[in-house]
Amino acid sequence: MEERLQKIIARAGIASRRRAEQLIVSGQVTLNGKVVTELGTRADAARDHIKVSGRLLQGAEDHVYIAFHKPAEVVATLSDPEGRRSLGDYLSGVPARVYPVGRLEYHTSGLLFLTNDGDLANKLIRTHGLRQTYLLKVKGNLSDSEIAKLSASTRARIDRGQRGENPWYEVTMADASRDPLREQLAQIDHPVEKMKRIKIATLEIGDLAPGRFRSLTLKEVTALESAVKKIAAQPRGTQASSRPPARPRRRNASRGRKPG
Repeated sequence: MEERLQKIIARAGIASRRRAEQLIVSGQVTLNGKVVTELGTRADAARDHIKVSGRLLQGAEDHVYIAFHKPAEVVATLSDPEGRRSLGDYLSGVPARVYPVGRLEYHTSGLLFLTNDGDLANKLIRTHGLRQTYLLKVKGNLSDSEIAKLSASTRARIDRGQRGENPWYEVTMADASRDPLREQLAQIDHPVEKMKRIKIATLEIGDLAPGRFRSLTLKEVTALESAVKKIAAQPRGTQASSRPPARPRRRNASRGRKPG
């Protein structure tokens, strides 16, 4: 597949994309033996002979995109110096070395996105206002007025999944930090007991079992990239403050979603 030369060079880890552009313009990049100075030049990393400052560029690693269901009490890093369970204990069989994008707390379970696509990873990390959805269980039962106050103060959409003594709540927020919500719940004597992330932007965990992973489809990757571009195109200052739209109130709230 043909791509811009600067993207191929950046993905191979030779230099950042901006630095790669400088190398091209200054005549330090050759394509099939010819010096290239045009930034719009395209090439196929798997087929073409590319040199950067005299160094032969090996075939760029194929991008891998993984959705992983992190169990609770697993460290969201590839290894842990303290010997706790980590992502590396579950990713046997992944065809490339991938890295988690963002964080998920030790006691929180649910969706993690991992990839070796540095460009997409950086865009996701730097994008403010990317919506995430969680299933939340707290001590006791939140009243309607408590839900309304929490929604107003944290700018999160909170829906009761089912009524009962200890229901699950679905929480969607555009701020990556869950700390304000946790703190306010603790202050009103409803501390968080369980938390599970089920969605990051357009990517959903679906029926993926704890400790299992799957490769994303091209459609899922494209949708994720489009979501990032859409938020990045918003005027500065409106991204993180964009509140998730309220759902229409349902008359029958007895049907809820329980985490697997």
